[in-house]
Formats: sequence, structure tokens, C-alpha cells
Amino acid sequence: MEKNNPTRVYRCKIFDVYEEDVPLPNGKSIRQTWIDHKPTVAIIPINDKNEILLVKQYRIAVRKHLLEIPAGAFDHHEEPAEVCAQRELAEETGFRAAKMTKLYEGYLLAGYCNEYMHFFLASDLAYAPLKPDEDEFIEVVPTELSRAAEMFKKGEITDTKTALGIMLTLNYFKAAGNSP
Repeated sequence: MEKNNPTRVYRCKIFDVYEEDVPLPNGKSIRQTWIDHKPTVAIIPINDKNEILLVKQYRIAVRKHLLEIPAGAFDHHEEPAEVCAQRELAEETGFRAAKMTKLYEGYLLAGYCNEYMHFFLASDLAYAPLKPDEDEFIEVVPTELSRAAEMFKKGEITDTKTALGIMLTLNYFKAAGNSP
């Protein structure tokens, strides 16, 4: 189905909300609401101790602290994904990666949002912090990758992008015939 003159009903720094009438195959139409979201990145940083650098931060939408992989939105739609990933990694963990390996990319919530996320494995980390965004109060939590995998299996990590990032990383190392 194609978009039919969507109307923007809300705008903020990361996304816009639109409504539109969408024709259905039976000839009827339905009013749909959807989110136009900037592209995003998620980074799975592995340090020299073979730990994944998780970040702990308060998420107002769920009213609790979550353990997550670093992530963030592009500054603009034309920004290269790897540039955004390096910036977000430095802002959230204080590190930059000498090596960024693309693991996956795809839509997160296609039922109502066009957010497209790029997943990177970040390795050969060097301390090079950037100032975090003014609304970010983040604690870096180095965690063994196998422990992180157990944490999401037990429901201790409930962020879906983080669970996917952990699985992608485990699969990457398995395919390479080694562990982090």
C-alpha cells in the first residue's frame, strides 16, 4: 500500500508522527498512524578483556533502569552509519573502535514505525570520550558476553535490540570459529 497524503500531527527531535487514510484491498479505507523515525545504530562493543560494554540508563517510557548496548539516532539521514556508531559509542561508553564490523541492519517496529537500525560489532577499543547528550546519565557495565547472553535468557536484559545484538555477536564469533 502506498501513502496517501499523510498529515504530520507531531514532531520532536528524533521522529515525526503522521496520520493518513490508507485504502484496503476490499475498497474500504482505514485511518492509520505511523512514526517517521531517523535511522539508528546499535553497537556491541567488546573490550580487551573480552567483555561487552553494556550501558545502564533510566528509560522514562518503562519507568526503570535498563541494561542495553549503546545506541542512538543519526544526526541527519545522510550521515554514514559507521560515523554515527563511532559517535554514539564515544558518547555512551567513552571509547572509539579501531574496527567496526557490520552485523545486521533492518526495521525495528515496521507495524507502526520506519526506524531502521544498523548493528555494529566494535572492537580494538581505545579510550576517547565525547561529551554525552545532556539528557544521558549512563553507567558503563562491562559484562562477559556469555553472562550477558544468560542475562537476557533469564529476563534480566529486556531490551530487544540488546538481546538481538548479543545473539548477532555470539553467532559472529561462532561462525568465525572462535570466541570473543
